[in-house]
Order: sequence, then C-alpha cells, then structure tokens
Amino acid sequence: MSYERPSPLTFTDRELFDLALAWIVLSVAFALLLAPIHLGLASPGHFAMMIALSFVTVGVAFLLHELAHKVVAVRFGQVAAFRADYQMLFLAIMSALIGFLFAAPGAVYHRGQITYRENGLISVAGPVTNLVLAGLFLPVFVGTRALEGPALLQQIGHMGVLINLFLAAFNMIPFGPLDGKSVLEWSKPVFAVTFATCAGLLALFYLEFGLPF
Repeated sequence: MSYERPSPLTFTDRELFDLALAWIVLSVAFALLLAPIHLGLASPGHFAMMIALSFVTVGVAFLLHELAHKVVAVRFGQVAAFRADYQMLFLAIMSALIGFLFAAPGAVYHRGQITYRENGLISVAGPVTNLVLAGLFLPVFVGTRALEGPALLQQIGHMGVLINLFLAAFNMIPFGPLDGKSVLEWSKPVFAVTFATCAGLLALFYLEFGLPF
C-alpha cells in the first residue's frame, strides 16, 4: 500500500482564518508599539500609516516564519497546521500598549513520529527564515537611505529588517512554546549559535538605526 505525502501548502479553512487573525492582530500590535497613539505620541495619520506598513512587513515575516515550520514538518512526514492562540493574541495587544511586544500568536502544531533532531529542525526553520528575510530587506533600507530614495521604501526596509530580526531573536528564547526550547533540547551548539546570531544582529541594528519613526 503506497503512502502519498500531503502537500505542505494545503490549508484548512480554520487554519487560514487563524493565520489571517494572527496577521491582523500582530500588525496592530506592532503599530501600537512603534506609533503609540494611545500615549499621544503619534497622530491618527501616522498610526494608520504604521498599521499599513506593519501589514506588509509583519505579514511577510509572520506568514513565512509559520510556513517554514509547516513545510519542514510535512517534509518529515508530519501532519501540520497553524493554530492561533487567542489568549496570546490578546496578550500581544496588551503588552504593546505598555511598550513591549510578546509576539507568540500561535504555532504550527504537528503530529506523527519524530526525532529530537527533526523537531529541532522544524523549530529552527522559522527563525532562520526571518534572518534570511532581514537580509533581503536590508538592501532596500541601506540603498534608499544612502541614495536618499523614497521615504516610504526606506521605512519599509527599516521595518522589514527590524521586525524580522526581532521575531527571530524572540522566538529563539528557550521558554514555553517558543522555538528556542525545542532547538535547545535537540542541540545546545545549534541553539547557542542561532540565538547569539539573532540577538546580536538585532542589538547591532537597533543600536545603529533605532526605531523606524
């Protein structure tokens, strides 16, 4: 009897709903963090623009992060799907309101026989994808900044790098449902190198360029 491996790009209606909801909530949370209209530090127009920019940059960062988990999980023969955590989505908004973002909107859950190595590779795929995306946004930011190009492109590049580095570093924290815990259980050297790379790049970029205001 032959076994046909499911496509990694197959999504149920519930999964699509959860992905869309998490995308929207994370975008609003990042906008609240970067343009705190509730503190009177941003105008309605600036806040609206920040939400629009967040939809683009957070959308790419979040969706491809979760897609990477799913693709690798299915590659190892798992049945995998993203599920939003509604309590964590609420926490994302609440934490953004006080100046810190706890970005754990849900996770790709998978089932099937699996080794620690395979589980670690599934987990590290998300942060590595964010590092790659940060590298792709960096030329947009550096190029438009150096050439004094369109301010909108410069801000998209800035946010694209910063958000992807933040998501990579945050998800590598070895705590609770975050990716770092599974990576640490699989390989301490891989965890140490990945976490140090993510956190170090985030710190360097933030210290050099700050927030995209």
